Amino acid sequence: MTSRTRHQNQEAAAANAGFSARTARRIDKDPRLPSQKKQPRSWRTRADPLADIWPRVLEMLAVPGVMAVTIFEDLQDELGPEVFPDSVRRTLERRIAKWRALHGADKEVFFPQRHDAGRQALSDFTVADSLDVTIAGEPFPHRLYHFRLACSGWEHVRVILGGESFSAVAEGLQDALWKLGGVPREHRTDSLSAAFKNLDRSAQLDFTKRYDDLCRHYGMEATRNNPGVANENGSIEAANGHIKVRLDQRLRRRGSRDFDSVEAYRAFVAGVCDRYNARRAEAVVAERATLKTLPRRRTTDFATVSAKVTRNSTINVDRVLYSVPSRLIGQKIEVRLFDDRLECFLGPDPVMRMTRVRTDRARGHAIDYHHLIGTLRRKPQALRYLVYREALFPRAAYTRAWAALDAALPQRDACRTMVGLLVLASTREAIEIALAERLDAILDAGKLPDIAKLEEEFVSKPRPSSDVVIPEPDLQAYDRLLPSACEARP
Repeated sequence: MTSRTRHQNQEAAAANAGFSARTARRIDKDPRLPSQKKQPRSWRTRADPLADIWPRVLEMLAVPGVMAVTIFEDLQDELGPEVFPDSVRRTLERRIAKWRALHGADKEVFFPQRHDAGRQALSDFTVADSLDVTIAGEPFPHRLYHFRLACSGWEHVRVILGGESFSAVAEGLQDALWKLGGVPREHRTDSLSAAFKNLDRSAQLDFTKRYDDLCRHYGMEATRNNPGVANENGSIEAANGHIKVRLDQRLRRRGSRDFDSVEAYRAFVAGVCDRYNARRAEAVVAERATLKTLPRRRTTDFATVSAKVTRNSTINVDRVLYSVPSRLIGQKIEVRLFDDRLECFLGPDPVMRMTRVRTDRARGHAIDYHHLIGTLRRKPQALRYLVYREALFPRAAYTRAWAALDAALPQRDACRTMVGLLVLASTREAIEIALAERLDAILDAGKLPDIAKLEEEFVSKPRPSSDVVIPEPDLQAYDRLLPSACEARP
């Protein structure tokens, strides 16, 4: 066409363009593209299988939210598979989709949001059981607390041993803010439904007040999305899946999903987050400059309960019976509940710290035999029917030893021997570990532990004192230190 505008004839223009003169004559006659000449087909090539039943389909479509497959199954039940076969299903689904696009109700619109630097951070919990992590060979069901800046994507993840509690939120959020080194203007969460699930109305209000006080301490506006509308928290909901994928990939590269301790697993998770944050360093630095300054100190990140020490030397906290030193019997102590530990105070004085135990049963036990061994040594027969006897034994080897002693010895002898083993184990942690290995070896050999021989083996005997001879001092040596003695002689 360009050549034709230069007054070349049809054959010359066709030759310049590289096609035949016949094609040139066709283009001169009609310059439209082939796709522009094609007319949509206005006739059917076969009979419409839905012509007779479409009015019935429209009646069913009046029900909001009904699915096309439900309409198909209902019609097939009414008419039978011979009249309405499976081959019509795709035709029906396409026809319903087109009708809804032309005549259906309006759909919900999702509005993209602009994320300004330093404005919003989001928090959420996600169940991480799918990672199949084990601690010392034991399954480790857990959650992850996930904190993320909406603008730069900086994130912090904390392993949570329990559920969605205030202590879990407070610890995770404050760890993230102090690691980040600044405070955003807004902190957004979902409605924390799991945290409220087992709480009555007053407890829910208390949870909300403590959470609002926490955000007020840092000068953040506390906001929540509407219940059941996860997309309103989309900047963290999608990231929950991403962090679990990254953890899973790193675990695959590691070659093992087993860790020696919870602390080792937490260090692994922190390392994965640090590598991700390092790749976004430029955006994070820019957003850090817009954050507000941290307050001078952290605020409360635990729940507080009061517990009276019973005459059994135990306290009952959150359906778990914990042993405490017997000198506290009768005292009322304050217990601070963190996600992974308990800290006990008698007035302002710290008393002890212990690992928090989770249980899905009516009652759990966390017994430290060191707290009870003094009284148990005087009353060894109390061991036989002790309510928390199995929880008293520090290691599996001691449980095996009790089963063997109880089966082979008279009741009194079995209790005395077992208590003797516990007394021996309580002297030092190293002895507790070594004695457990020795008990396993004895039981594997089909023998019973002999407390006298074990005491002789593990109890260190005092070394005999040797006589030390101290010679009398030579006083003349001291005389030589006098100034008169030190003067230079002619």
